[in-house]
Amino acid sequence: MSYPFIIGVAGGSGSGKSTVTRQVLQSIGADQAAIIVQDYYYCDQSQLSFEQRLKTNYDHPEAFDWPLLIEHIELLRQGQDILMPMYDFTRHTRATETTTIAAAPVIVIEGLFPLYNAALRELMSLKIFVDTDADVRFIRRLQRDVRERGRSADSVIEQYLNTVRPMHNQFVEPTKRFADVILPHGANDPAVDMICARLTDLIRSDLA
Repeated sequence: MSYPFIIGVAGGSGSGKSTVTRQVLQSIGADQAAIIVQDYYYCDQSQLSFEQRLKTNYDHPEAFDWPLLIEHIELLRQGQDILMPMYDFTRHTRATETTTIAAAPVIVIEGLFPLYNAALRELMSLKIFVDTDADVRFIRRLQRDVRERGRSADSVIEQYLNTVRPMHNQFVEPTKRFADVILPHGANDPAVDMICARLTDLIRSDLA
């Protein structure tokens, strides 16, 4: 069987990964891709109290349910649909709802750590790292967490200083060495356009 073309889109929080993913979809067609958002694969914490959940370091690789993520990628590779978990960032645990992700010729895995796990990297046809200046990433994260996740500015700043920045330097930044392509300055149009053009050729060749 011909396996799907799997793309990893990695980078720090607020680097522009979603923008790159969106532009890739526009270049190949949204109906041709299954999008896996790694943020939805944080471990279920329903067994913990809310106070205990608040202590979770969400910027550490151990915060993710790796077995479930890899299992779902394998199922998609085999042409099977999956029920992708959702995550409730206001309650700091997995939501009861799921989202059906249909198998497709292209699988895009977007998140902090797609390039961290060796088993996951082995499944990828293309590995992208979105490289963006730290100050830009921090501002984007602050705006997102306040607007979309109901966080206070003080709590976002405290988390950034205590975990986001040190974890980025320790775990996220080093995965850049595994990338096939590094997008400097984030999702800048010339670089993304070049990647999308090359990606279209690669996919056509791989799926032919």
